[in-house]
Amino acid sequence: MRFSLTSIKFPFLLALAAIAGAINVFAFAPYGLWPIQLLTLALLIFCLLRIDRTGVGHIKRSALLGWAYGFGWVAHGVYWIYISLHDFGGLPGWLAVLAVAVLALAMGVYTALCAGLSVWLRQRWSASPLLFALAIFPALWGLTEWLRGWLFTGFPWLISGYAHTSGPLSGYAPLVGVYGLGCISAVIAGCLALLPQRKAPVIAAVLALIAGLGLHQINWTSPHGKPISVRLLQGNVPQEEKFNTAQIINSLRLYVDMIRAVPADLIATPETAVPILQTELPPDFLPALSDFSRQTGSNIALGIPYIDGPYRYSNSVIGLAPQDKAVPAFRYDKQHLVPFGEFVPFGFRWFVDMMHIPLGDFQRGAAVQAPFAVKDQWVLPNICYEDLFGDEIAAQLAATHTAGQPTATLLLNMSNIAWFGNTIALPQHLQISQMRSLESGRPMLRATNTGATAVIDPHGVVSAQLAPYSRNTLAVSVQGYSGMTPYILLGNRTLLAAALLMLALSWWRCRTQRGKPEQKRD
Repeated sequence: MRFSLTSIKFPFLLALAAIAGAINVFAFAPYGLWPIQLLTLALLIFCLLRIDRTGVGHIKRSALLGWAYGFGWVAHGVYWIYISLHDFGGLPGWLAVLAVAVLALAMGVYTALCAGLSVWLRQRWSASPLLFALAIFPALWGLTEWLRGWLFTGFPWLISGYAHTSGPLSGYAPLVGVYGLGCISAVIAGCLALLPQRKAPVIAAVLALIAGLGLHQINWTSPHGKPISVRLLQGNVPQEEKFNTAQIINSLRLYVDMIRAVPADLIATPETAVPILQTELPPDFLPALSDFSRQTGSNIALGIPYIDGPYRYSNSVIGLAPQDKAVPAFRYDKQHLVPFGEFVPFGFRWFVDMMHIPLGDFQRGAAVQAPFAVKDQWVLPNICYEDLFGDEIAAQLAATHTAGQPTATLLLNMSNIAWFGNTIALPQHLQISQMRSLESGRPMLRATNTGATAVIDPHGVVSAQLAPYSRNTLAVSVQGYSGMTPYILLGNRTLLAAALLMLALSWWRCRTQRGKPEQKRD
């Protein structure tokens, strides 16, 4: 006799789904209990398989279960947004809580879409539990997570693939990226959801995990040139003081002293380490740093907002190079901006005006920007939130490679997430950078204001790290890597093609099985 959920009150199931989503957060950094992601998603699939299959109400209930799961997941995972809105943005507490809840509800729509649409297709195609759990749901899970990553500029924080950055499935990252990892994890979760009726899928899940471990043995990229000396600065400037006019001079002195303390091939500051426009700096500030660069052979990557004209300023990295008297010798402008923090979405000016967030409406940089040379290496910056978008970083690497231009051998993330306090946001962001290294086969350097300042090797392993909320410098020698992973060359096209193929094969299988006796079907 099969277990049925029809006797359980639906509000209880919704609460269970929301709790499962909240528990799912423990699969991610800083906890790293990656099997939890598989188990909680398996529970959702298990429930979707066993709710009454008749009528539109069934589809609606399935969508609500997915929505509850997504809400619990995001609300618990990004609660720290409250700190930026209330503690630093000055938003009333009740409104900050409401904003986080609205965000969680909005992100829950994607899991609701996956759950409702997959159940609708199962009903329409008369698909078997096997096809539903191993093909239809995983395909739509991958597609809806991908959709969440770009629709309305995207918010792919805590996408399910990140849970497996340090697990067996991470071997797939250079092939299919973080969204592909999410799809693979959904297939494995589907295998678990079919227990105890079917044992064979579980064997397939174990084999998929073993294959992931085996893929770790493939080196998609190789060392390029000679290692360079790197100093990553962590100023630990309190967020409440960072843009305070009375404290700005102190911040400028701090970073000048930290930069000039010891020469290095590359010295990198955090995002907006200089918190004022270049036109507002003391006249000798940049020339003095440029002189230090030339005298010591140090390349300096400086985070600064840069103005190009009235109301045209960018969140930028400027480079000071020993062989170039121009100031700056290099410039990178952030191109993927944060809604509300760096640009104002249409119709939300009233919301932004309620907060006190400086520099709130930047111009976007170009989609493809050249890396800068540091001896034998080529360094490609990305600024804070940008490293959530692995497909955009991969596209930059692919574009320069295709054009026969110098292609980055090192990635550099410059961040300031002091906006979120000493919370799980810091290790979560570090885990996101680890995924970028896995996808690209390149080291990632991270220079942050309060943490996590770190060096990540091309296999996604954190090789060196500063303690968060400390004023310190991370001095290391880093080897650059060159070569193209499949993900750099194909981006998310592999995931999209695989998901659509899974859906097409499911439809074809259901069509060919139509009319056959139930016991002979999958």
